[in-house]
Amino acid sequence: MQQNQSATAAALKHQIDAAVMLQQVQNWSSINTGTANLDGLANQADALVDAFSALPGEVELVDPATVTAIDAAGNEFEKPHGQHMVLRVRSTANRRLLFTGHMDTVFPADHAFQGQTWLDDETLNGPGVADMKGGIAVMLHALLAAEASGAIGSLGYDVLINSDEETGSLASSKLIAELAQGKLAALTYEPAALPDGTLAHARGGTGNYSITFTGKSAHAGRNPHEGRNAIVAAADLILRLKGMELEDITINPAKLEGGAANNVVPDHAVLRFNIRPKSTAAMDGFDRDLVDVLGAVEAEHDVGIHRHGGVTRPPKPVDEQAQALFDLVKTCGEELGQTIKWQSTGGVCDGNNIAACGVPVVDTMGVRGGAIHSPDEFLIVPSLAERAALSALVISRIANGELH
Repeated sequence: MQQNQSATAAALKHQIDAAVMLQQVQNWSSINTGTANLDGLANQADALVDAFSALPGEVELVDPATVTAIDAAGNEFEKPHGQHMVLRVRSTANRRLLFTGHMDTVFPADHAFQGQTWLDDETLNGPGVADMKGGIAVMLHALLAAEASGAIGSLGYDVLINSDEETGSLASSKLIAELAQGKLAALTYEPAALPDGTLAHARGGTGNYSITFTGKSAHAGRNPHEGRNAIVAAADLILRLKGMELEDITINPAKLEGGAANNVVPDHAVLRFNIRPKSTAAMDGFDRDLVDVLGAVEAEHDVGIHRHGGVTRPPKPVDEQAQALFDLVKTCGEELGQTIKWQSTGGVCDGNNIAACGVPVVDTMGVRGGAIHSPDEFLIVPSLAERAALSALVISRIANGELH
């Protein structure tokens, strides 16, 4: 059996062209795809359609779902997003996988970090080279290798490259859930958790909230008692939120906007905060308790309160099925001479959303690199072919029935 496995691994590695992968990553990195840069995202989406058209199946661009946010004045407005790329291969197959990645980065069109620099012969610095245009190349070439070698058999799969992962996937969360239905397993191509290739294991969740306070203005000297201070109400809520922290949930009041001249009782404020629940119970408990806390603040300060937002990514525990997928990745790594480890993390990604659909997922199958979300972001170039071979072998093993 080991001899046959080695032959399969060798055949898959033979199909992977590291030079082509690198060129694609460099080309894609040169396209600015900050989440709000719709022109850049459209250019990137077109490039991805061309690249993924080399696989069997049908490629399409899917319009984003409607997403709203709250401005500094407390008004709700629609936030535009780019289209998402979807590829469906052998859609009638009984056994199907899901592969996901994102085309957006955290660097807007006017950010200073736009170019690429070689740090040494094997390390490339550039926007999105690790997170996650390198990961998209890994996914694409793993699938190309599996298809070309015949190792994928009759296995079907969907590919989703969304345009809004870096801001919470609010415009693609329904599409993720739709594509996750009925899947045997999923692989997501965020960069490895550490430069040595360590995978992210269990993850906490996250949620973002905007709370708008409507008070009543008054003169701060003549009749302050007739006013209703929205800033004071917001400050009260901040303290109450910090009092809601538990061992399995942290709460970060992040931004308070509002107020007017010093001699005016402020009648308006917007508080924005983030939560990080480590468990579903903590997530549900906070959401339930927040209703009572907001009601208490509203009554205490005689202000109006409007809530916007909520949990965007549920916590991602690792159950028995998910652990079986991790174990398979580790076994395939050993066959390729790669040491695969994992560790839990407080970070979140689309893997959280997929796991919430009951689908086992390993969500850091992308490149080795580091310093993501900063101008120091780097890709360890040899990991392109290395991680493509790992994914291709995992896919072949699943096609061969080694994951139930």
